[in-house]
Amino acid sequence: MTFYGFARGFFRLLFQLKGWKIEGAEKLPPAGPVILAVNHMSFWDPILVGCSLERQVCYMAKEELFSVPLLGGAIRKLGAFPVKRSRSDTGAIRQAIAILKEERVLGLFPEGTRSKTDEMQKGLPGIVLLMDKVKAPIVPIRVYGTKHLLSQRRGKIGLIVGNPLTPEMLKAPEDVENRREWVTVQIMEAIQSLQK
Repeated sequence: MTFYGFARGFFRLLFQLKGWKIEGAEKLPPAGPVILAVNHMSFWDPILVGCSLERQVCYMAKEELFSVPLLGGAIRKLGAFPVKRSRSDTGAIRQAIAILKEERVLGLFPEGTRSKTDEMQKGLPGIVLLMDKVKAPIVPIRVYGTKHLLSQRRGKIGLIVGNPLTPEMLKAPEDVENRREWVTVQIMEAIQSLQK
């Protein structure tokens, strides 16, 4: 058994004990490159998403996590790779494109950081750059109940998977001045619309 498979089985058991719910998992394309656009409430979010979907998810994660003893090595084995958030990180972008060109699943949190409240924050346009480079569909996902997962009441955590958004579906009107910003807003609204 792989480390990913072991970790997935362990955390699936934890989430099952918490009564986690999954809606729309069948909407994830079964093959080909896919970008997941997920709201971000807690460090549990990537684990919850990875355990809820059949395909392995590779995450772009903040560089600081990789210098934490044990955690850094573990998340690297789970398919995560570092991104420097203080500036444009071309190395991380190249790695993300390589993952998508291998027809794998890339998990992103367009907000860039965890929300301090339950409200979604403004999305960052980097996700649109990746969609443009690889022509991959974007699948919106909304997680809920992860902020205080261990103390959360049973049955109050889970995620909702939305319909894939293809590059053709996200074409901006001709009069739009900032296309990437416009597309990012559409993606964030698609996540927001996934209500439990």
